[in-house]
Amino acid sequence: MDWDKLRIFHAVADAGRLTHAGESLNLSQSAVSRQIRALEESLHTTLFHRHARGLILTEQGELLFDATSSMNKRLETAAARIRDSEDEVFGEIKVTTTTAFGTLWLAPRLGKLYDKYPDLKIEMMLEERVLDLPMREADVAIRMKEPSQADLIRRRLMNIRMRLYATAEYLEATGTPESREDLGKHRLISQSLTAPQVGAGATLVQALLAQDIRSTLTVNSYYGVLQSVLSNLGIGVLPDYLTDDFPNLVRVLPDVESVEVPVFLAYPEELRQSKRVAAFRDFVMEEIILYRKSRRDEQTT
Repeated sequence: MDWDKLRIFHAVADAGRLTHAGESLNLSQSAVSRQIRALEESLHTTLFHRHARGLILTEQGELLFDATSSMNKRLETAAARIRDSEDEVFGEIKVTTTTAFGTLWLAPRLGKLYDKYPDLKIEMMLEERVLDLPMREADVAIRMKEPSQADLIRRRLMNIRMRLYATAEYLEATGTPESREDLGKHRLISQSLTAPQVGAGATLVQALLAQDIRSTLTVNSYYGVLQSVLSNLGIGVLPDYLTDDFPNLVRVLPDVESVEVPVFLAYPEELRQSKRVAAFRDFVMEEIILYRKSRRDEQTT
């Protein structure tokens, strides 16, 4: 197959319209159309269904797009490794982690990384779905369990637990519960059990709901739980890594907590020499060391 035609096909399939693909390729619409027709003729098949709203891939087109997407990712990997042969840290790095950890812990600390490497371009993908690192859906992942994919370099960062928190203002107004049974007099704020989340958190919430809680508020993200707690709406189930950045959170019922949840950083073996990945990894490790130190200091005071 003609590599140039495949490149044009990939751009058209990705854009869904000849005009948009032509703009990205600096080609006229007619030139793009000719190349697509020529490719279809060489393959003796139809790659697109054409209609007024744009182009839709046929079954054969989907097969070819999967192949060109894989090729494109491998080319991006090769280009990244070539760029990383330079001494400077620059370019794009795709980081995936959970919505809560990325929003509440990682994002507030990224300023330090940008101060050190101002030309770095970070794309954060915050979702509970585990992205495929070997297929370059992301370069680095921070997940709440050990990755199971092969050919990954992984580092255990820390362990976290889900615990109960409220504000001092809320506890002063409503009283501090002394036992699990006392929780029935308060509003329990938690992530919805139907939302994707760490299993340890869901298990803890299920156990707490067995206490005949008078009122509940469920949210589909820990960010929403945190904001509700800070608004003095009740007692929330939250990850303990928030205590550094939100010192006004007061722990409630210290004997109530989830099992430990390991936090891992992982990246593909092929990016072992990437300076961007190394810079991000080292930054996270430095922040974890500071976090651990602050936790030790907190426990000794």
